[in-house]
Amino acid sequence: MHRIFGSELSPYSVKVRSFFRYKNVAHEWILRSPAVQAEFQKYAKLPLVPLVVTPEGEGLQDSTPILERFEASTPEPSTVPADPALALVSALLEEYGDEWGNKWMFHYRWRYQPDVWSTAERIAVQMMEAQGTLAVAQARAAVADRMMGRLGFVGSNDKTQPLIEASFKQALALLDAHLAGRPYLLGGRPAMADFGLWAQLYEAATDPTPGAIMRASAPHVLAWVQRMVSPKADGAFEAWSALAPTLMPLLKEEVGALFLPWSVANAAAIAAGDKMFSLSLGGTAWSQEPQKYHARSLAEIRRKYAAAKGAPSLETILRESGCLGALTQA
Repeated sequence: MHRIFGSELSPYSVKVRSFFRYKNVAHEWILRSPAVQAEFQKYAKLPLVPLVVTPEGEGLQDSTPILERFEASTPEPSTVPADPALALVSALLEEYGDEWGNKWMFHYRWRYQPDVWSTAERIAVQMMEAQGTLAVAQARAAVADRMMGRLGFVGSNDKTQPLIEASFKQALALLDAHLAGRPYLLGGRPAMADFGLWAQLYEAATDPTPGAIMRASAPHVLAWVQRMVSPKADGAFEAWSALAPTLMPLLKEEVGALFLPWSVANAAAIAAGDKMFSLSLGGTAWSQEPQKYHARSLAEIRRKYAAAKGAPSLETILRESGCLGALTQA
């Protein structure tokens, strides 16, 4: 069977695990720890989880390509709507979850002390429990120090904190309204969008500060978070006309107004060789170091748009949501 080397604290790891469960892909879940490090290094090109090792001994990393590969080889139950416009919306929301939703999760996890120590403790236990309590305590302090120092990689700082937290709360409110009458984002079965966005909110729900916000304000989101741990098809994808009243606000207020402008600015900084980039998002000044991976992922979503271009209603959806310009730029 396939083996997934991952961590319960890694959104991209649980994303792949949830997808494999939905697809009924036989797999073994292996917590990455010193005990399996030699086996991990045998197949991994990068020191990151998840790592999927196929029965043939091939190592796969990067969650979205992993999902797309197994969608192609195991097409049922499908996670891609037959409507190409809806499929592109799903891909865009998955990207939004992976890249922008990660900012919420990482920000809360490593900015607030209760969250820092909660997560650092769980990581330290996973990595060092076999070596005793002193080793766990030392590892916890080292993890906390290292990860708090990485907040800048997701753009989290004193100036951007209000925007990141406002975006999290806005997205929760919009998602809670949308999920009030349906089990998954696009209807009766999970789509690619669900796996990408869910993984970040699954992690946030396990942390003290964002978890409390979710429990106080987003009951339908929390129910969906639990449902997505082992998702099951419970019907068909809905038509865009049924989804639009509550899904368009998320596309407009979050994807079109925040995520894609940030992604375009990041890609432009990479192309120019800049070490920092700045822009105004939602009336807030945003500055951070550009990230190469995000530039590649923007190029990929633009490629998917180019392939779907001309699909009925797609351009109308993207124009109304404010997403079209970012996807058509060279």
